[in-house]
This record gives sequence, structure tokens and C-alpha cells, in this order.
Amino acid sequence: MTRRFQQRSTPAENVGIILRSMPWKLLLLIPLLILVAIPAFYYGTHAGQKAFPSLTNYFYNLTGPPATAVPTPQPPLLTTLPQFGSLLYTVQGGDSCDEILTVQMHMADASTIFTDVKPNTVKALDTSLGQDCHALQPDMVLTLSPQYPLLAFGGHILKIEPISPQQVLPTPLINVTPQQQLGVDCSNGCLLNVLISSGVQVNLSVQTTLPIKVGSWVWAQATLARKTVKNFDNYPYVDPLATLNGMSLRACDLQIGGTHDDNSLSCDQLSPNTIDDDNGAWLLGVTGSNSLDHWQYPLHLPAGTSVLLWLTADGNGNLHFHKGNPVYRYDQASHVYVRV
Repeated sequence: MTRRFQQRSTPAENVGIILRSMPWKLLLLIPLLILVAIPAFYYGTHAGQKAFPSLTNYFYNLTGPPATAVPTPQPPLLTTLPQFGSLLYTVQGGDSCDEILTVQMHMADASTIFTDVKPNTVKALDTSLGQDCHALQPDMVLTLSPQYPLLAFGGHILKIEPISPQQVLPTPLINVTPQQQLGVDCSNGCLLNVLISSGVQVNLSVQTTLPIKVGSWVWAQATLARKTVKNFDNYPYVDPLATLNGMSLRACDLQIGGTHDDNSLSCDQLSPNTIDDDNGAWLLGVTGSNSLDHWQYPLHLPAGTSVLLWLTADGNGNLHFHKGNPVYRYDQASHVYVRV
């Protein structure tokens, strides 16, 4: 039987077969699509180069970390320091030392602190007053000092020394994140080295649950170091020749940055003092935004004025300034406090 051989189609014939099998409308559509696709690709590429980065930045800003808060500027340091000093009183007929201290200085415990039972205490009082209490005469001038005075101030924390083994607490105490700064645990007590004026540092003893870090600003009212008198542990007066630089103070009204410690010790809880018996305490300070203005005392004196004022204690031992409370300013010429 004779074999049959099928002749293969040429490439041109194959193209023709494919073209004849395709609908004629599609043949017309292909060139049109090409004409549209080229400009669309060109303009889409350029538009995407602008649109996608903007869109990416939008979502990054939307989901990214919040902007860092700008820290509140800290107050300036004191340029005028609080002054240790006394006020003058002229003896009237019939006056006694106990009566003068009780009436003029609100010192209810004067007769128990300075007593003839302990002659050394009366001798120390005579030295402070500049006169013999047993030989007072009218027109004598006495120098009356504030008993167990407090100091109001603010300053930069330069150093923190925990009294107990150092621990680190997060700030704040809850919702801790890795970015949060750490503070020192002073719940068992710390000694802070605080810069209150150029070249003047004090050592402030604190006990607080607030975390504290170096560089923070601290506001405090604190008990001043008193003069050391032999066999007279509760001597109530500050050494008039003492200096604030390097003095050790004990805080009783503490604020770290913008946070006040409402659970800190009140000033009447630091002994010795006569705050509860006297129904108040004397406070030394300086007017201005970097000192007494922080406590909003309505003194109406020029900034930088060294003052001595009487604070009234409430039933809980908290101290407040009331209109009519005694206010004295330090007179640089006479080096004593004069009534405002």
C-alpha cells in the first residue's frame, strides 16, 4: 500500500491560520489597547513615585510613636539667699522672757524649753536675746529669733544617695514602657545634694515614694539645722553665723518636678519642734517665682526679698499662710528683720 505523507504548514501559513481563527474585532482592539497602555504606564509610574511615599509617611505617622514632649523649663536658681536673723523687741514694763517669747514669737513652750531647772538652757537664751532674762528693764532691746524655723526653696538635684540599698523604680509606677526614664527608690530615705543658688548646695534628707532622678527640680520646705549647744538637744535656734552652703536639712513638704508628694511627712512630724503646741511655724524664704511664689503666698513684695513669715497649722499639722499673719523682711542695713 502506498504511504501518504501530510505536508507540514509553513510559519507564514500558521500565522494566517491563527489570524483567521481570531475574531476581527479583537484585531482592531489590540492596537487600541497598546496606544492607551503606553501613556497610562508612563504617567502612572511618575504618579506612583510621588503618591506611594506620601501614603507611606501618612501611615507611619499614624501608627508611629508620639512626638517627644517638650520638657517644662525649670525655674531659675535663687540669686538672693534666705537670711538667718532676728527681729528686735523693746522691753515693756512688767515683761518677762517667757511672756515675750509666747506673745511675740508664738512660742507656747518657752517656759518648758528654757527653764531654771536646767540653768544652761536659760544661759543659752540670755546669749540669744543679748540680755539677762532675770534682770529685764523697760526699754531694753532684745533680739528675738524664730524657733525651729523652716526654709522654703527650690533647686536642681545634683546627686542622690539612698539610705537603704539602692533600688530602681520606673516612672510612673504603672504602664511601664522601655522608653520611660528610671528613678531612685527613696521610700526608705535618701540624701539629695541640691543646688539652690550659684555655688550654694544643701543636703536634703527626704523620704518619699516618688521616684527621683538626677537633674530633676525639687521644691521643699525643710527644717533648718539648729545650733549645737552642749547638754541642750532641743535648742530651738539656728546659729546666726551659719551658712546655707553644705547645711543638712530635712524635708517635710516635698515636690519633685510637677508632682507633689501628698503622703510625705508634715513638718510637725519632724522632731524636735513646737509646731503643734505653737499652732504654727516660722518660715524663711525669698520672694519670687523660684521660691515663695511657688506656694502662692500673697506677700506683694519685690522679687528677691528675704522674708520671715508665720504659718498657721491646721488640725492635721499642715501649714498655711493667712492674711494678717506676721510678715518680716530682712533689712540689709541693720541686719535684722523688720515688720512689713
